Amino acid sequence: MSVGLRSTAAALPVVLALALATPALAAGHERVLNGTFDAGKTPWWSSGNTPSKVVDGRLCADVPAGTVNPWSSMIGQNDIPLEAGQPYTLRFTASATKAVTVRAVVQSTLNKAAALTPAPQTFEFTGSSTVSDIHQQVSLQMGGATEPYTLCLDDVSLTGGAIPPGGGWTYGSPVRVNQHAYDVDGPKRSTVVSTSATPLSWQLKDAAGKVVRSGRTEVRGADASSGDSVHIADFSAYRKAGSGFTLAVGQDVSQPFDLAKNPYAQLSKDALAYFYHNRSGTPIEAARVGEKYARPAGHLGDASVPCLPGVCDYSLDVRGGWYDAGDHGKYVVNGALAAWQLMDSYEQSPRPDVLDEARWEVEFLMRMQAPDGMVHHKIHDLAWTALPTLPHLDPQPRYLHAVSTAATLNLAAAGARCARVIPGLAAQCRTAAERAWKAANENPAVYAPREDNVGGGAYDDTNVSDEFSWAATELYALTGDHRYLKRITTKLTEDGFSWKDTGALADLTILRTPWRFPLDKVILAKLRLLTVANGYVKSLREQGYPDPAPGYLWGSTSSTANAAMIMARAHDLTRHPKYRDAVLESFDYLLGRNAVNRSFVSGYGEQAARNQHHRHWANQLDPKLPNPPAGALAGGPNTGLQDPVAQQNLRGCSPAKCYIDDIGSWSTNEVAINWNSALAWVAAYADSR
Repeated sequence: MSVGLRSTAAALPVVLALALATPALAAGHERVLNGTFDAGKTPWWSSGNTPSKVVDGRLCADVPAGTVNPWSSMIGQNDIPLEAGQPYTLRFTASATKAVTVRAVVQSTLNKAAALTPAPQTFEFTGSSTVSDIHQQVSLQMGGATEPYTLCLDDVSLTGGAIPPGGGWTYGSPVRVNQHAYDVDGPKRSTVVSTSATPLSWQLKDAAGKVVRSGRTEVRGADASSGDSVHIADFSAYRKAGSGFTLAVGQDVSQPFDLAKNPYAQLSKDALAYFYHNRSGTPIEAARVGEKYARPAGHLGDASVPCLPGVCDYSLDVRGGWYDAGDHGKYVVNGALAAWQLMDSYEQSPRPDVLDEARWEVEFLMRMQAPDGMVHHKIHDLAWTALPTLPHLDPQPRYLHAVSTAATLNLAAAGARCARVIPGLAAQCRTAAERAWKAANENPAVYAPREDNVGGGAYDDTNVSDEFSWAATELYALTGDHRYLKRITTKLTEDGFSWKDTGALADLTILRTPWRFPLDKVILAKLRLLTVANGYVKSLREQGYPDPAPGYLWGSTSSTANAAMIMARAHDLTRHPKYRDAVLESFDYLLGRNAVNRSFVSGYGEQAARNQHHRHWANQLDPKLPNPPAGALAGGPNTGLQDPVAQQNLRGCSPAKCYIDDIGSWSTNEVAINWNSALAWVAAYADSR
């Protein structure tokens, strides 16, 4: 996620190097990734009846006999960007163990016969695309064979088009605003993209077009993360509520926005409702979410799930919990952090519905505990399911994966917090937490393997010193037992926290329950939190776009929201308005005042993310299915570009622009429970202030 890689697509993670593996022909722009197979098979695929693998630098497939249609046996690559009316040349080298004729196909462009022999031959075909689409397909179709044979393919290239993949992007108006709403009592700023070396005039207009405030921009100049040259327009002095405002700079006009007394009241509800939508093992009721989001209970078979062969000899009832992200997996390390953040939100801004949702996950986490006290790392499908697949229609068998020290300590930490804050579950949570702590200390180096990433993310982590420290802090806050105190070894830094790096949560727990801890630990935790918060405020003010934690890794928006959480805690400790203002400006970034001029929160803003990577919020693939409901946070800009859609369409992107609102881009546009828990926390905080 934010600092670790995972995939919920049908293929394994791929690297940007794939985009560079195939040299472009002089005639045009290369459209195929990894056409030389130097980087392995990804992102190429083959039909289920046509197993394939890379042999001596070529992709070789075993073609079956007895199929009827050409497309019954295929090798292909999806997500090829094409432009209507443009010519494209397909070139490849291929051979077969017997003389056969196959079809070379570029979807909506060409379909040609290619006669193969045992000797490799180079083929070249040209055609013009009839569509403009970034999801076209290149394939060899081998169905209809009367005898089985092996086909080998190499040096695949598709060139052409007027615009190179990753080129031609426009982001709408250069006047970037919070497209949802500004707090009437908070900062109100816009980022204006302009190369002008002198200030520009701006006008704030109400819904009727009347100018209600005007001023001049501040020239900021080059913004390194986005590659833009920017100005700042500050209209904070205007403090009247209303809807439909716009900001005009010359002929350029922003998206509309509101000015409101409490702009995040509904977002705090929607961000939390995300978790109900993603509950496993229970019907999602129309009375709560509306007809288009209602669905039957998914994965009722989780009431008895066996281990992968060789892992254990028992089954567990692991019903409930939340689907982690865009797939149907349930992961302890991600779920514990999200549940912990909701429980912390409850202690910050008490609301019964927050505890109801946290309880749903904590009960699942306890079901993942093995008889010896260790905790299974995850439960998910044997193989990746296709998009879209609703949970109740998932055909894959599901298995428990091995226990891990990290998962065990996550239960110890979340269970100890549960024992303090969730009525009716305290005794059960404490027992589970203390058993988990004991088991982890007896098994301190049991790690989830990185290669366990088929059908679900690996969530591998080979340094669990931070989990030991976090769990010890929570257990000390619960029990006051000094044996835990000496195990608290981590501290909050500007790197923040994530599912993989939980050490910073020790300081946050100390400051949540300062009366339980020695004074010196409380003082040091407070100093560290204020130091980190000050760094975030400084970073936000230095950016052309107000992101306090501009790292642009996987799940970068969650880093923004987590940084806002830390600044909110600094505001609680000091009441200094600079922290509150920085939290509100962090919302500006998430809701449209960013380099791609898009709100990363579905349903909030005129140009909001609506095609997040998800198995059943998949309207982009099936019009009968819905887009994500309001309040789902997209992962955001990610320089890694680990998926083919991002690789094809974001080549050469500036870090802050490495984002595409497409369901296939799981590295920039997925959703996840620990991202939405951060959004829910800061939205509830803003709503309560």
